[in-house]
Amino acid sequence: MGWLLFLGLVIAAGLLLWLRRFPRRLWAIPATAVMLGAAGYAWQGAPGLAGHSVKAAKQQGSIDPELIALREVFFGRFNFDAAYFMASDAMERSGSSQAAAKVMIGAVRKAPENAGLWTWAGVVLAQNDGNQISPASRFAFDRAMTLAPKHPGPPFFYGLAHIREGKLVEARPYWAKAVALTPKDASYRGELLTRLFLLDRFLEAQQGGSAPQR
Repeated sequence: MGWLLFLGLVIAAGLLLWLRRFPRRLWAIPATAVMLGAAGYAWQGAPGLAGHSVKAAKQQGSIDPELIALREVFFGRFNFDAAYFMASDAMERSGSSQAAAKVMIGAVRKAPENAGLWTWAGVVLAQNDGNQISPASRFAFDRAMTLAPKHPGPPFFYGLAHIREGKLVEARPYWAKAVALTPKDASYRGELLTRLFLLDRFLEAQQGGSAPQR
């Protein structure tokens, strides 16, 4: 049902642009916005599920599997970090962001020189604060980037935290830095480039077609 409504909005918007004789050479801008909107709906929404109350939604959380896969590529899957990551994920899925944050706080206390743990601590602390980068979350990300200044993981997830907060312009330098730090033969480089490309297209659409500074 959700996708049908979305399709209806797309058709209505296209018809409106056509009636207003919107220049064809600029159609790429609204098309990009529609594409990003569809991607965001598919990412954050659950169009295949039946409707449910807000109370029910709070009882169980969810984690983007693509981000988990990226985290595993960046920081490993079968190592010391993994136990804390999985425990934090379990708390998040149960709907307790606060418990997930406590897990990661305990993790960085146990291993204060581990950049991967500090990075994910920044992620879950921001989530626990309603996707707002709190001073504690900012400290965690800064610590991660200080410990591993040449690792693409910390700036990528810091950029993601900015996007979740709605600060897309502020996110771009961190995603650009993550791409710059990624080896050209890395398996995840294409994923980072794609995300940066989509972010640039969205920023260009917001700025009326002017490309963001690199």
